[in-house]
Order: sequence, then structure tokens, then C-alpha cells
Amino acid sequence: MDEEDSFEYTVGGGAEDEFAAMLFGSAEGKRSKRIPMTYRWRDMDPRTAETVWKHLGEWVQWLVDTYHLPTSVIPDCWWKHSDMVAELYGLQRAEQASYTEDDGGFGPITFHERMTSSIERMRDHTRTAGCVGLQAHRATVRRVLPPGGPGSSSMGHDPGAPA
Repeated sequence: MDEEDSFEYTVGGGAEDEFAAMLFGSAEGKRSKRIPMTYRWRDMDPRTAETVWKHLGEWVQWLVDTYHLPTSVIPDCWWKHSDMVAELYGLQRAEQASYTEDDGGFGPITFHERMTSSIERMRDHTRTAGCVGLQAHRATVRRVLPPGGPGSSSMGHDPGAPA
């Protein structure tokens, strides 16, 4: 893609805010102040992590109760599985973002559409983990990639790799 094919554009005179408002439904062209920040788990400090965990745990309990989700979707040990935590946190954030004061009414249905996809992924995570069939938590075996790949300190040049 060359510069002429770029999808970037520049508009002036406050039109950026108007365009953002049109795309995202925000009257100010900005994120709602009611939605707290979304964090990346690996970047959280301990104090923030404690608060986020507390809210996530309460929210997961609400989700299970409200939608009558079985252990085949969210096992009792969900918080011990990083893939489940990531999925549930993403779904929590989507649900919160779906109910803003400047939403035109599409947020709730969009959340439910996302939840359908998320439930299928969580079923797969739970089936893979095997916790429900065992009626007990089964720890996930951590996979360690062999050295020599990108980001590895022992990365050498592989003669078969592209130069």
C-alpha cells in the first residue's frame, strides 16, 4: 500500500469530533466518562489488579445468575484459567461499554450478540480444560516455546529462515 492508498485522512475545524460522534454515537465525539479504563492484565499494578479482580468476580456472579450459565460454560474455577479470565474480562468491558448515556439503543443488542460468540469460546475453553468432567479444577499445563524464535535472547540466524 503506498501513500495514495492510505486510509488516513485529515479534517479540520472540529470535524473530527463530529465524525467520531457519527461513527460511535457519542455526542461529544469522546468516550463516555462513565466507562472506567480497560486494563491489560499483565500491565496492572497490584492495587489496580485487586480492584479489577473484585469487580470482575462480582460481575461474573451477576452474569452466571442473570443468564443461568452452566458450569460447561463458566466452570467454578474460572478464575484459575487465564483464557477464561481474559474472555470474561473482555465480555465485562463490552457489557459496560454497551450501556452508556450516549448510546442510541444499539449497545444492549450488540452486547448480546458478542455474548453469544463469547459463550461458544468459553464452552471450548472449558471443554479443553476438562474441569467440569472431572468435577474438580485441572491445572493448565504451561506451554513453553523452544528458544531461538522472535523475542528470544538466544535467537540465532536459522539458515532456512527468510533473510
